[in-house]
Amino acid sequence: MAEAGSCTASAAEGKEDFEIIDKTQVPNAAELKNQEQGRTEEARWSAPILSLAKKASENLALSYGHALKSASLVGFMSKPVSNDSTAKTTVSPHTGARCHAMEERANLMNMMKLSIKTLIQSALSLGRTLDSDFPPLQQFFVVLEHCLKHGLKVKKTFIGQNKSFFGPLELVEKLCPEASDIATSVKNLPELKTAVGRGRAWLYLALMQKKLADYLKVLLDHKHLLSEFYEPDALMMEEEGAVIVGLLVGLNVIDANLCLKGEDLDSQVGVIDFSLYLKETQDSDGKQDGGITAVLDQKHYVEELNRHLSCTVADLQNKIDCLEKTNSKLQEELAAATDRIGSLQEEQQQLKQQNELIRERSEKSVEVTKEDTKVELDTYKQSRQGLDEMYSDVWKQLKEEKKIRLELEKELELQIGMKTEMEIAMKLLEKDTHEKQDTLVALRQQLEEVKAINLQMFHKSQNAECSLQQKTEAISSFEGKTNEMMSSMKQMEERLQHAEKARQAAEERCNKMKQELAGRLDSCRQQMSQLDSKCSTLEKELKSEKEQRQTLQRELHQEKDATTLLKTELQQMEGLKKELRKLQDEKQQLEKVCEEQEQALQEMGLHLSQSKLKMEDIKEVNKALKGHTWLKDDEATHCKQCDKEFSISRRKHHCRNCGDIFCNTCSSNELALPSYPKPVRVCDTCHTLLLQRCSSNSS
Repeated sequence: MAEAGSCTASAAEGKEDFEIIDKTQVPNAAELKNQEQGRTEEARWSAPILSLAKKASENLALSYGHALKSASLVGFMSKPVSNDSTAKTTVSPHTGARCHAMEERANLMNMMKLSIKTLIQSALSLGRTLDSDFPPLQQFFVVLEHCLKHGLKVKKTFIGQNKSFFGPLELVEKLCPEASDIATSVKNLPELKTAVGRGRAWLYLALMQKKLADYLKVLLDHKHLLSEFYEPDALMMEEEGAVIVGLLVGLNVIDANLCLKGEDLDSQVGVIDFSLYLKETQDSDGKQDGGITAVLDQKHYVEELNRHLSCTVADLQNKIDCLEKTNSKLQEELAAATDRIGSLQEEQQQLKQQNELIRERSEKSVEVTKEDTKVELDTYKQSRQGLDEMYSDVWKQLKEEKKIRLELEKELELQIGMKTEMEIAMKLLEKDTHEKQDTLVALRQQLEEVKAINLQMFHKSQNAECSLQQKTEAISSFEGKTNEMMSSMKQMEERLQHAEKARQAAEERCNKMKQELAGRLDSCRQQMSQLDSKCSTLEKELKSEKEQRQTLQRELHQEKDATTLLKTELQQMEGLKKELRKLQDEKQQLEKVCEEQEQALQEMGLHLSQSKLKMEDIKEVNKALKGHTWLKDDEATHCKQCDKEFSISRRKHHCRNCGDIFCNTCSSNELALPSYPKPVRVCDTCHTLLLQRCSSNSS
């Protein structure tokens, strides 16, 4: 019993992986009596769970006892005898850690059994596919997460320490190719930012595929790979892991439909709620335990009711707000509709009045037209005879005019053709003039840039000369200081030599005095004390002079370093002077080039027509080459040429010619394209194609 007590005490000192949710609202006794009748149905399914929990606790106690006995037999537990001859057990920290690990594994395995059993029973009683809001399913994932986290090693990265169960789950993709779909779908979810969130999403998808037990069994079959992530006494490395995998096979009966989009898997807190498994106690536990469990059950039931009621109230409030908004909008629309109806009625009355007026006017006009038609018929009959005679004359004239018109149309067509040719010639001349003006403007801009560069180089040369003068003055001042320091060093060395000579003379005097005045010990002792004091003073002076000498030597070294720096700066200034001369030479060359370009401007007018034709050919070539679309960054995950995957070290680069995405090695070339004035990045294939095109055009 002492051994069991020491083991449980050491286990209590360790950190526990579970938290019990604390609720504060407790119902009254009257409410408890009213709701005891509704708990009879719950007792049917909660009784086997409670019996299983009791068996698990008994197995735990037995396993602790066996473990402690075996540890004491092997020699892990030492029993020293005190002066009072009472046996006291002392537990080493190593055995305490092992006991704590065994206790954690047993607790996790029992919790896993409970969570799987409640999940299967509740799912079968529910009789439909489960979603992510189902409480037993949520608690199952929390317990499974604790099991996978048990005994994880802390990995140090350049960001910091990392401890996540998603690392061993990633191995499944390599060991089992069927799990590649899960890995790719988890990586493609943009809302998952942490490894914990990715691991939870992986577990959700594996449960939906009904292959969670198969994937974990593959991991347990390769324990040499799991040793990189778990400690030797972790749950996944021991026999309890195989037991849990066997229990997970029973979950293939359940159908789950879990939506990952919109859920915040990164920030969820994995806390085990024991209230799901402790809903009723047995009669043998006593009246006090029965009352406490009843209170807890009633409390959780009331809290669930309150939570559901608060959710429904919030939903109803939102619906009321929406209805009020729609009601106000409908009222506004009603008022606008009534206004429109009134205006339409007024318009209808006005239209009726206008219709009556139009009808009266039309009747009057019909009568007038009838009278006019009668008069016109009489006049028409009289004029018909004269018109027949006129018609024959006009027919002859018409034939003559048609002949003349045909001749005029032919002349007009000739003139129109001449006009179109003239317009085409005018447009070509205007294009030539515009292109010549553009080239003139570009050359003038180049001239201005060259002039600005010359001015900048002149200012730089002036600044360099000023800094040279300042540095030469500083060098001269430093040389004067070094000369002064050398003279002071020589004086100090002379002082040292004098002090050493005085010391030698004093020592000689002391020796003579000892030989002469051996009998006079008292007087000699007094003189010796005086001489010792003098020697100490002289030694102090020597030490101070040595320290001064060391400080002077340090100052000398510093001055030498400063002089070397100044010399290097002088050399740099000489290099700057050489660069200035080179720049001046380049300036003269540029001026010559500008003069040559001004002369070449006149000659450019003759070659403009030829260059225009060449430009059209090049544009056609570029159109043929630029037929590709510009790929987006999200659409490409591998290099198009070498088929390597992109990462933080291997970045994406667009080819400015074809628009595809390549890595840096496959797109390291640069060429000047017609659409870009400066040389831009081009892939290897486009580079060879463009070079071949240029060589063929030049030949």
